[in-house]
Amino acid sequence: MANRSNNEVKDSLLEMARIYKPSNPRKFVRDYIKRYRITGGYEDELTALVCKELKLNAPSA
Repeated sequence: MANRSNNEVKDSLLEMARIYKPSNPRKFVRDYIKRYRITGGYEDELTALVCKELKLNAPSA
């Protein structure tokens, strides 16, 4: 994850999810990854974290 600690990225994403309360967690995570230039391969893990934070069921693919 581009020059950031794993926990820093997760904490930042969860804080943003709490503030914005996205209706589509997968799109929210994709936009976050693109905007903050996070390296690939973390989308599913981060989406699951956002779903857990918002107490939603994780969307399937």
